[in-house]
Amino acid sequence: MNAGFERMKRRRRPFLISGPCVIEGLDLCLGMAEALARLADKLDIAIVFKASFDKANRTSAASFRGPGLERGLRILESVKRESGLPVLTDVHEAGHCAEVAEVVDFLQTPAFLARQTDLIEAAAATGRPVNLKKAQFMAPADMLAVVDKARMASQRAGHGAGSLAVCERGTAFGYGNLVVDMRSLDELRATGCPVIFDATHSVQLPGALGSCSGGQRRHVPTLARAAVAVGVDGLFLECHPDPDRALSDGPNSLALADVGPLMRVLVEIDAARRAERKELTDA
Repeated sequence: MNAGFERMKRRRRPFLISGPCVIEGLDLCLGMAEALARLADKLDIAIVFKASFDKANRTSAASFRGPGLERGLRILESVKRESGLPVLTDVHEAGHCAEVAEVVDFLQTPAFLARQTDLIEAAAATGRPVNLKKAQFMAPADMLAVVDKARMASQRAGHGAGSLAVCERGTAFGYGNLVVDMRSLDELRATGCPVIFDATHSVQLPGALGSCSGGQRRHVPTLARAAVAVGVDGLFLECHPDPDRALSDGPNSLALADVGPLMRVLVEIDAARRAERKELTDA
């Protein structure tokens, strides 16, 4: 399970990045990771547990940000040890990357910081796989420059081109709304990186609730099915045992109990897509 994005891609079925938006506590994270580990075994898919130790881009200063770097890394370390799942977390500051990389298996650069050169380079220089999220204000082609920054930093640090993925999470459509252009998933292939679709943040309604963002989680399955039909290497689905009580991004998070049924459908869609492509290739 402790592998780069390319190795997970070669398993011939979509991998999953999933977990709560923010670390709310050890017990909640452990319980969720154990449930996801059972799902990984049942569906024979690679699953990476995701949770953030600090959500530095919250709408309001009064919003819960997480336990912070030190305690957050201890919790992620326990989750990794107890569940057997690799773990992924966000990094918001270049100075945090090396310390975070000592604990986690994957780093992620937030969408709002997609063009922050120092952060991108510091994350890639750790040698850990990095999920590069496309910003809401960027076109797919803009990610070519982001990937180039990461690759050059990885090479300078002696890690070769590095293990990188690019992640689509919707594009700003007016104020407080996002849309997903499915053509983006094809266009992101030009980066040469595995393509991940973030189905939960794509239904976010930024700032819609005044002091926090809203969301339309009912649309998550629709967008996820469409993205898998187009062809993606991985899915990003934030979840929570009780999304209406989640401390961050609850309105656009799936219920933990709904992740398994949705992934079963997505695995079947992916298999049908691959079979159709093989038939067309062999014809």
